[in-house]
Amino acid sequence: MDLLSNRSSVSEFILLGLSSSQEIQIFFFVIFFLVYVAIVVGNLLIVISVIFDRHLHSPMYFFLANLSFFDLCVSSAATPKVIADFLRKRKTISLWGCMAQMFFMHFFGGGEMSLLIAMAIDRYVAICKPLHYKTIMSRRVLILFLLFAWAIGFIYTMSQMVFTVGLPFCGPNIVDNIFCDLPLVIKLACTETYILELLIISEIIVANSGMISLSCFSILLISYSGILITIRSRSSIGQSKARATLTAHITVVIIFFGPCIFIYIWPFSNHSVDKFLAVFYTIVTPILNPIIYTLRNKEMKTAMNKLWNAFVTSREDT
Repeated sequence: MDLLSNRSSVSEFILLGLSSSQEIQIFFFVIFFLVYVAIVVGNLLIVISVIFDRHLHSPMYFFLANLSFFDLCVSSAATPKVIADFLRKRKTISLWGCMAQMFFMHFFGGGEMSLLIAMAIDRYVAICKPLHYKTIMSRRVLILFLLFAWAIGFIYTMSQMVFTVGLPFCGPNIVDNIFCDLPLVIKLACTETYILELLIISEIIVANSGMISLSCFSILLISYSGILITIRSRSSIGQSKARATLTAHITVVIIFFGPCIFIYIWPFSNHSVDKFLAVFYTIVTPILNPIIYTLRNKEMKTAMNKLWNAFVTSREDT
């Protein structure tokens, strides 16, 4: 902490947000607040339904509940402050608050990447090795997959932050976005005496994030394509159900990895594009995931209805 303080004269960053108009910011405050409430309620409902409904105690729903938890965490890493900033004229975040925001965004984001790969493996075993599914996807294996996801998330974010924390920041301190993100913050590091260091670190961080996202995305698409080819020989009923499940998974993969790849592989000079992707990543993706998985899943909808009815009944009894 002392090392960063000694090399940096900047103690806070100024976030420009989405608009300078107070009326538009009030509008965004209402929209973001309502969407965030929906994210919290929707994802928590999935987690609670999976925990308390014994019909959902299977590997697929185990991963789905953890995906919802990751979505909730990714959104909560930045969205509450973004919502509060819409009511402020001067939007600031401390240096260490900015670092913490980036750490948790990448920590939960990296974990979600790994979890999506685990979900692809689960679907492959369920469809291609149905007779051995329960043996292969045992409780021990599920726990190992989950621990692996958390570990990868930590390693992924530390590989980024170990370089970023050491950068000197001496001005300017304006981030043209709604929250701190690595590509934009790195550009604000001092370049007068640390040009070579900055170029090397920037290249490592951006290339690392971009290539990891692109590699995971490619692996997942290839895996799901292989599964789709496999189910062609199955019966029409089984094929239809498997295809519907895979379509939901592939949609989530594209929605999650799309913004990451664009942010880190194709750096935009247009800040409006960066802001759109930031909003998509923190607000749109976490709300779409529960919608995609619940609207097309009869078991999940049944479990949620039971949970809601039990809640209403308990309220009436009191």
